[in-house]
Amino acid sequence: MRAPRTTGRSTRPPPKFVTGSILRHILVMTGTGAMGLVSIFVSDLANMLFLSWLGDEAVVAAVGYASSILFFTIAIGIGLSIAATSLVSPAIGAGRRVRARRLAVNAHLATLVVASVIGVAVWLLIGPLLALLGATGHAKDLATGYLRIIVPSMPMLALAITSAAVLRSVGDPRRAMNVTLIVAIVNVLLDPLFIFGLGLGIRGAAIATTIARLASMLVGLYGVIRVHDLLGRPKLRPFLADLPALTAIAIPAILTNIASPVANAYVTAAIAPHGDSAVAGWAIIGRIIPVAFGAIYALSGSIGPILGQNWGAGEIGRMRLAFTNALWVTAAFTAAAWAVLAIAAWPLANLFKSTGEAASLIVLFCRWLAPLFVFLGVLFVANAALNTLGRPRTSTVLNWGRATLGTIPFVYAGGALAGAHGVLTAYMLGGVAFGLLAIWLTYRLMDELGAPKQKRHAPATDPVETAID
Repeated sequence: MRAPRTTGRSTRPPPKFVTGSILRHILVMTGTGAMGLVSIFVSDLANMLFLSWLGDEAVVAAVGYASSILFFTIAIGIGLSIAATSLVSPAIGAGRRVRARRLAVNAHLATLVVASVIGVAVWLLIGPLLALLGATGHAKDLATGYLRIIVPSMPMLALAITSAAVLRSVGDPRRAMNVTLIVAIVNVLLDPLFIFGLGLGIRGAAIATTIARLASMLVGLYGVIRVHDLLGRPKLRPFLADLPALTAIAIPAILTNIASPVANAYVTAAIAPHGDSAVAGWAIIGRIIPVAFGAIYALSGSIGPILGQNWGAGEIGRMRLAFTNALWVTAAFTAAAWAVLAIAAWPLANLFKSTGEAASLIVLFCRWLAPLFVFLGVLFVANAALNTLGRPRTSTVLNWGRATLGTIPFVYAGGALAGAHGVLTAYMLGGVAFGLLAIWLTYRLMDELGAPKQKRHAPATDPVETAID
């Protein structure tokens, strides 16, 4: 018989991130996260490379159109996972494992429900969404077939992302990395087989991606359930009790994360009138960016658990230090990526057999626009901090400000003045002010949290804390 519990406190070792070097925690978490994320982005880049070898520019353009929609669905999954990180990591930091376990199972359940509903809605609206992006003719037909295969796998991907978030929250970056690493391994192995071996072309790429998402979900759930025992049986009463806390973070986080795909979709629509070559160039840039700046994406996913555990432990000074170090790491990663891209600009364009407008857009980004990504990077890091520290609405406003005021007027003017080149340049310039504003708001929030009258901790008791164990 299990001994009765009177508190949610754990007798396990202290949470990982509340002691030791903050910079080391950031680099280790970011390094392992980057290995997983970059592997996915490399597999996407390889996927685009394989398809470009088919010699049909409409295929590359089709993937570009489809990607704008897929980024939207992925952003929803990331938004749902942010709720898991924001709630589970402070519980771990406060030593409340029972609470963390209950929140983890309910976060997974909420993810499954929301991702399934949205996946069905997107699948039914594939045609209108592609038309809205400016897709026409053969490229639209190819994108439609591609999406009809991939979109139903959205719940699998969302569950995988949430599992990785829980693993990072408990301080297990290696297994969180494996969740994403398996996607790349399966994709790279299956892409040539389905695209060329079975002659399925773009449909083969979609099938390979779907299988990779299934494998990722299974690896993530194994780590959460079997390794860390952080997923009990779902029960209705605790789920309903946690739902307000989950939705209070998840809804603003989803709104925050879909802002970037909306901005990307607007850019795609602005570039579409300049032809399939321009859209193909933008699609290839969309694959280059996450590979080049994958460490920054990983950093934005890693800083949340570090801040969350220290927030749960009441270590305000370590929180501020962690955010400062994250900003410096973002700047360093951006500088390193720019150096590589500037050198590799024309080789990259040639690798994808790009010519004309597509090649010139790739070279423009790699040589001149890449350093501006630092402002997007600090915005991502600030969003993670604001979400974890209970200000998800602030990050929502920042991201939508970037996606609207920082995108639409800039892109419209850039397109009118300099065509597709102007669109791309204006899009990158539009993020500068919002990145700087995000830094200021995050430091201001930490100052407020550090004030004695504002200092808060996780609640000492929870009426349904022992409902799931």
